[in-house]
Amino acid sequence: MDVPLPSPHQAIHRAGKPALKLSYRIYIVILLLVIVHTVGTLGFHFAEGWSYGRSFYVTVITVTTLGYDGILQISPAGKFITVVIVVFGIASAGFAVTSLVQYFISLEVHTILGRRRMEKEIQQLKDHFIVCGAGRVGRRVAKEFRIHSVPFVVVERDEIKATRMREEGALVILGDSTKEVVLKQAGIDRAKGLISVITSDADNVYVTLTARGLRQNMPIIARASEEDAEEKLRRAGATEVISPYIFTGHRIAQALLRPNVYDFLDVATSTMGAEKLNLGIEEIPIKKESTLSNRTLQDSGIRQEMNIIVLAVKKAAGNMVFNPTSEARIEAGDCLIAMGDPINLKRLEMIAAKG
Repeated sequence: MDVPLPSPHQAIHRAGKPALKLSYRIYIVILLLVIVHTVGTLGFHFAEGWSYGRSFYVTVITVTTLGYDGILQISPAGKFITVVIVVFGIASAGFAVTSLVQYFISLEVHTILGRRRMEKEIQQLKDHFIVCGAGRVGRRVAKEFRIHSVPFVVVERDEIKATRMREEGALVILGDSTKEVVLKQAGIDRAKGLISVITSDADNVYVTLTARGLRQNMPIIARASEEDAEEKLRRAGATEVISPYIFTGHRIAQALLRPNVYDFLDVATSTMGAEKLNLGIEEIPIKKESTLSNRTLQDSGIRQEMNIIVLAVKKAAGNMVFNPTSEARIEAGDCLIAMGDPINLKRLEMIAAKG
């Protein structure tokens, strides 16, 4: 289901507006201090006949209310200038303190309101994905979800990583994803799937166990750093286990052994590559009410009318039929692995869903 992705960091961290106001106030305070010290220095210089250095020194100790170092003989004009300097100096200091207090209060209010908005947006999510971990792998998963407008929420216990994800436009819950209460807060009862890509294999096992205990039939994909962790994750309830190191090693080997095949698949399956080649590979589930149900590939017109190649058909029973013939029958519950123009693939997806 394509749902427009919210931009939660705008709701959570509205710090930009308070920061902007604070910068203006800082400029005003600096301007006031410059004016006070300039007026005081010039005033003492012309009223008392002191040098600019001494006039500036007397101005500084007057503004800071440190008092004069010794008894100074000051004329009535000098005393008036002293009063003006003290009044404006105290006013500038008060303005600076008030600005700082107002800034921090405003920032705290915006943060609290932002958290409430975030919680409300998460409560409204449905058929979304939960990404546990905001490391390099988690950020990449979130980026792909944003590109395809897939709703998701990230759970991360490290505040720095969580803040970075918010700045990138993700809904983020700061908490431990091994805890049931945190996964419930992420809407696991309404989620379409869960991805656990924490760096620690032990944490991924705990997350998988906790998530499986809350949702028996939900797809769970987990990351495994060590080879012996794969079996533990599967026993914990992971639907699929992926090792970045094994996957990377496989890709490196394929890039050397079958460079042309590797380039084609890499371009066809990537978002930017699909845009350049105007080619994509998608999986198209066949719904019961679809007009494609109970028809052969030849009768469906997928190849003739939409210029789409069906690479394989995953049957409802679970077996995969590669390179199906034109007489292969499409049935409800099947999933077509199709390649073609992205626009035509979208059209086929709509037909497969409703007809």
